[in-house]
Amino acid sequence: MLTAVLVIGSGDADSIVASVGPETGDLPRTRVTVRSEGDSAVVEIAAADSSAMRAALNSYLECIAITEDIENIIR
Repeated sequence: MLTAVLVIGSGDADSIVASVGPETGDLPRTRVTVRSEGDSAVVEIAAADSSAMRAALNSYLECIAITEDIENIIR
């Protein structure tokens, strides 16, 4: 199983966890968890193969980017 740990150092960690959290869990080929650690959001992805890992990374990174864009607009 492949694993990736993303640590996003951002003042928006709570927003990232709140927005991405509902999308996490166990799927047939991936398992994803997300949590806050201080000012960082930590996303852990375990995938059965490289295709599943690529898809998960693309999806979660896009969601995180959108969340940060929204936070920047609100400010």
